[in-house]
Amino acid sequence: MQEVETKMSPMKSKIDNLQFYQTLSGEHDACSAIVSINSGAGGTEADDWSNMILRMYLRWAQRMNFETQILDITAGEEAGIKNVLFEVMGDYAYGYLKAEIGIHRLVRISPFDANQRRHTSFSAVFVYPVIDEEIDVDIHEADLRIDTYRASGAGGQHVNTTDSAVRITHIPTGIVAQCQSERSQHKNKAHAMKVLKAKLYEKAQEEFDSERKEQEKHKKKIEWGSQIRSYVMHPYRMVKDHRTGYQVGDVDSVMDGDITAFMKEFLVSS
Repeated sequence: MQEVETKMSPMKSKIDNLQFYQTLSGEHDACSAIVSINSGAGGTEADDWSNMILRMYLRWAQRMNFETQILDITAGEEAGIKNVLFEVMGDYAYGYLKAEIGIHRLVRISPFDANQRRHTSFSAVFVYPVIDEEIDVDIHEADLRIDTYRASGAGGQHVNTTDSAVRITHIPTGIVAQCQSERSQHKNKAHAMKVLKAKLYEKAQEEFDSERKEQEKHKKKIEWGSQIRSYVMHPYRMVKDHRTGYQVGDVDSVMDGDITAFMKEFLVSS
């Protein structure tokens, strides 16, 4: 009997995967994704938390054999990052990552507090599909303000000393996209336009979808009570998704990118 179960296990896994991919049938689920992480309440703690979330997603992408590229990043004043924009390239990257949209909450003993007190921090995650070039998004040159600026960095010989970073503002909507990852201003502009196109397409979709507009309203509150998932490191260790009730005790594994189960639980139940 045990031998039969051993032989059936890989087949069951394949069937489960096929059933799961049937849930990824949204219009853009098969697309690559653009992910934005923004620090919320918590100051330096939140900036450090945003950096931890970035590492978690980069490690997850590595596990999934997806390629990643950081498009824009702003460092925190003391540690971590204020915000970051990066692309995850691969089939169904958006289908998976759309499950991560919302507020992520961390509870831990602060490494920045000399009194070793417990702190709660928040970061917001937004995800956009990378829109196929064939899909038409109406963007007029007259509606764009394009600014260039000097790319920021950690210092040293790799700091870019030219104004190669690009910020594009879509004046009618106020939507901003920027990129400083490349040394070439031309390449940064191309990346920024890709991000702008994705954001404008998402906005257009939301105008016809009141439910998603309501979700956007909630996502903007990067504070207590609005979190989709909690990562607790003290006084106990647990990661819990508040939408599905799914939870695990191995926090280290989650922070190392083992988050696919959380995504699947949400996507299957929604």
